[in-house]
Amino acid sequence: MHRALAAHPAIDLTVLFCSEWGLTPYRDQGFGRDVQWDVPLLDDYRFTFLRNWSWRPGLNRFWGVLNPSVVPWIVTGRYDAVLVYGWARATNLLAIGAALASNTPLLLRGETNLLNFLPSFKQRFKAAVLKPLFAATSGFLSIGRHNTEFYRVWGVPARKIYLTPYSVDNDYWLAQGAQFSACKSQLKCDLGFGPETPVVLFSGKLISMKRPLDLLQAFEPVSKKLPCGLVFLGDGQLRGQLEAYARDRGLTNVKFVGFKNQSELAPYFAMSDVFVLPSGFEPWGLVVNEALCFGLPVIASDKVGATGDLVQPGVNGFIYPAGDVAALTARLEELLLNPTLRHSAGRASRKLIQKWGIPQVVEGVLECLRGIVGSRTEVAA
Repeated sequence: MHRALAAHPAIDLTVLFCSEWGLTPYRDQGFGRDVQWDVPLLDDYRFTFLRNWSWRPGLNRFWGVLNPSVVPWIVTGRYDAVLVYGWARATNLLAIGAALASNTPLLLRGETNLLNFLPSFKQRFKAAVLKPLFAATSGFLSIGRHNTEFYRVWGVPARKIYLTPYSVDNDYWLAQGAQFSACKSQLKCDLGFGPETPVVLFSGKLISMKRPLDLLQAFEPVSKKLPCGLVFLGDGQLRGQLEAYARDRGLTNVKFVGFKNQSELAPYFAMSDVFVLPSGFEPWGLVVNEALCFGLPVIASDKVGATGDLVQPGVNGFIYPAGDVAALTARLEELLLNPTLRHSAGRASRKLIQKWGIPQVVEGVLECLRGIVGSRTEVAA
């Protein structure tokens, strides 16, 4: 996204990073291992790293990102607009305060939706914080339908909301799909499946929030009706439990391939025929975008944010109530027993993702900036 924004002649972009997360090895508690992403993240745009003064650095805590220097950067930078990604960390609020104090138009882009239940005390706290913040914000860059609904519920007028689809690098993933699709049968054989065996894929952390056991339990009765396979791509604290369940039930057609870095994912998507994301809550789920790039039908729970835009029931997949294993079983069976439906749904997925990518993000940002500050703009993100 940053590369595409910086490449547009109407935007002069400076990115202020609050941490080096992803660039250097870090401990990912969900995967249960050290991770360092193996794709380029800093090419072709101007950026700087702000010093993090947090006594316990980390992206999952409010005080884990504390960069006071963001204030002078914004106040003295004379930017035409400041884009802040959310409001959940100390530096986000510092950046928001600096933008408002310097009369710089503030743009917000976050993942929040209404799919996750919040206790009443948290709702009251949110109301006290978000209503005045949203009233002072010039523009909202919505990532999709459920995100837009969140803003509307909190009183944001439609004229201030601009769609900037939550996206992956479609060009990269589509090219990966094209590269590996020709050896789909061989990839299945390499993993121990028959060349024509329909394969179901899960990709993500093996943790309770993702509900991988729901998928394994739903797959079990279907696998007794026809030869099919299930691949768990990822790692986490539930892996041992899942492996024990598969072993005890004699599910030899379930494979656990562990954590794979970004450059290693494509063969597993290319060999698969159905993608499932059974999460109990997922603000978005970019893995759904990736699955669509490989032309996969998607089954996802109704707590996955991406379903609002990227899963059209009966067209390119299905949505089912989170935690309802029987419903998931029925949807799996419907796709696995019907190759014609699988193929048509896969084609629909690939068609849908063509209109949900980074070019649409850039256009949404430009539309917002034109409405707020005019044509050529200098933006801090």
